[in-house]
Amino acid sequence: MSVVGFDLGFQSCYVAVARAGGIETVANEYSDRCTPSFVSFGPSNRSIGAAAKSQVVTNYKNTVQGFKRFHGRACADPYVQSVKSNLVYDLAPMPTGATGIKVPSYFTDSERRSVIDAAQIAGLNCLRLMNETTAVTLAYGIYKQDLPAPEEKPRIVVFVDLGHSGYQVSVCAFNKGKLKILATAFDSELGGKDFDDILVKHFCEEFSQKYKLDVKSKPRALVRLNQECEKLKKLMSANSSDLPLNIECFMNDIDVSSKLNRGQFEEMCAELLAKVEGPLCSVMEQAKLKKEDIYAVEIVGGASRIPAIKERISKFFGKELSTTLNADEAVARGCALQCAILSPAFKVREFSITDVVPYSISLKWNSAAEEGLSDCEVFPKNHAAPFSKVLTFYRKEPFTLEAYYNNPKELPYPTASIGQFLIQNVSPQPSGESAKVKVKVRVNVHGVFSVSGASLVEIIKTPEGEEPMETEQTVKEDEVCSLLTGDPKQEKKNDQPPQAKKPKVKTKTVELPIECNLHWQLSSEVLNMFVENEGKMIMQDKLEKERNDAKNNVEEYVYDMRDKLHGVLEKFVNEADRDSFSLKLEDTENWLYEDGEDQQKQVYIDKLAELKKIGQPIHDRYIEAEERPNAFEELGRQIQMYMKIIEAYKDEQYDHLDELEVTKVNKHVNDAMAWMNGKMNQQNSQDLTVDPVVKVVEIKAKTKELYSACNPILSKPKPKVEPPKEEKPTENGPVNGPEPTESQPCNPDKATSAGTEQETVENKLPEMDID
Repeated sequence: MSVVGFDLGFQSCYVAVARAGGIETVANEYSDRCTPSFVSFGPSNRSIGAAAKSQVVTNYKNTVQGFKRFHGRACADPYVQSVKSNLVYDLAPMPTGATGIKVPSYFTDSERRSVIDAAQIAGLNCLRLMNETTAVTLAYGIYKQDLPAPEEKPRIVVFVDLGHSGYQVSVCAFNKGKLKILATAFDSELGGKDFDDILVKHFCEEFSQKYKLDVKSKPRALVRLNQECEKLKKLMSANSSDLPLNIECFMNDIDVSSKLNRGQFEEMCAELLAKVEGPLCSVMEQAKLKKEDIYAVEIVGGASRIPAIKERISKFFGKELSTTLNADEAVARGCALQCAILSPAFKVREFSITDVVPYSISLKWNSAAEEGLSDCEVFPKNHAAPFSKVLTFYRKEPFTLEAYYNNPKELPYPTASIGQFLIQNVSPQPSGESAKVKVKVRVNVHGVFSVSGASLVEIIKTPEGEEPMETEQTVKEDEVCSLLTGDPKQEKKNDQPPQAKKPKVKTKTVELPIECNLHWQLSSEVLNMFVENEGKMIMQDKLEKERNDAKNNVEEYVYDMRDKLHGVLEKFVNEADRDSFSLKLEDTENWLYEDGEDQQKQVYIDKLAELKKIGQPIHDRYIEAEERPNAFEELGRQIQMYMKIIEAYKDEQYDHLDELEVTKVNKHVNDAMAWMNGKMNQQNSQDLTVDPVVKVVEIKAKTKELYSACNPILSKPKPKVEPPKEEKPTENGPVNGPEPTESQPCNPDKATSAGTEQETVENKLPEMDID
């Protein structure tokens, strides 16, 4: 079972795996732990990651990047429309109106469901969508050995995550074995990309004045400028001096150049840098903390390396920033740890995580008592998550609940609605009164709101003398709301004594179906279609890779053999055959770039087999000539060893060997020598351009045959000679007399002991016969 954590970033991705030795960030096929978030679509296959990024200039129209901000958004969304003009690729609406395909803490329900759907389409079993800052807090806290005990005052740590597309801040309280997120704040429009955009805008204006070039009119030039600006930004984080920017053949065969230093860069980004303190102030106010309460400030994210940002954060808290975590890999490692905690395949130290709801969530419905809408807040902002609540309604017919975010201004886009939930099969009680309906609402581990269940409580009057199953009090709808909203008028009504004694009743609970109509939710039919299409694309990518590999094998063989025919293989083919084969290789090369440019996999396999039919015998002759001397040398060495043993047969070391067997060995050795000398003489007189007289396999077989015949005989160990035993004469008989019928013990002590044991046994024997 694989336990994996994914950090899906705006610019790059990291994958961490839980293994027996701990958490490890895995490398891709390029031995790089950072995989670019790029997907490039070709005529017949896709390229993903580094392979796709390499095509961002040559295939810019079909190479998609920066799609993290498009999760769960409509094509008509204001943000999508605002950035659409700056993209070098086109956006098209999906069947539901949404665009495209670890999540930031500010992701809404529709964005989170979009990521879950994408994971399902990709064939991943998503155990949990984890907020990025929460993943960082887990990676930080689970390894700490000096955290306060559960009953002590918690350690407060602020985590600042400034990535390529977003800025997030969270305050976390740590105790031994647990963490609790106290508050979060964010700015989804502040990230490393926004600093890149300022540089791109600056150089576009400069090149327009200096070289009269309209950079934005050429998508390929704009992509190259983006790449160079990103490199320049990273260099300015480490150097304060003037740094050059040079691009050859930028547009219309014109080379462009410029320079910039860190001070100028910070002046251009003054407005962006001013936005750094906003979320810091917000998160401190929400958590009701003072700066003195903060134990440490931990920063992660690629853009956190910008010196001006670090300076402002440090100045705000009045302390040095901590960088104990890997700024790039902390999120992926935290996700892998959470997955290991949830998986039964790993035993991980117990560590509880309490997250928060990033936005205030409310419900509204049509009131049964009076015309109009009623609403109440069910999950306030920074409420602990996951969490569930049970709401009670009194209805005679099905009704609809609409979930929405209270403050749309906090959202990354203006759509406040989460979705509508229709509670079905609601009917009045037999007496005609409103039925009691219990509705369970929850925010699950993914941070997604849902109406997870609804039940109808049927009230049945109990005959006299029968014990009721459950006693219920009649609660009006506005009383339920008062529990959630804290209406003082209603609380006053609840304090009044009941006017009459409530009768005893029996209750029966019936589960009710719920019809969900979620905002920008893919239907099951569309989702299944995407899963099927993804499977087809994976198969197509696999077939295309195999086809390209077969084509590359032909091309590689052509170049390899063409070089070797005039190199190491020159002595092993005659001139006529070499010229003929060289011409065929040249024809194959031309075919690859003309008619053979786009052929089926089997065509390339057949073409390679056709070439190898001619080239393989030549290559085999070369290999035989290289390995044959060593094989003959090994056989000769074995023959010489056995001959030395035969010559020393009469020596003391080998005098135990049987003469007949040694004669057999001698015959085997002589036969092997005669065979080897004969084959060597024949091979020496043979031309290298024809097949060898004897192959290396035959020589090795002969060596093995000689070893099997001779080694068991000549390696027999010399038998050990035991010295004769000395026998002492007895007092009552001759030395060589017959042995006594009963052996006498040599040791008198042993004899005494043996006698004593015998007496003991004899004394005990009668006891064994007693009944």
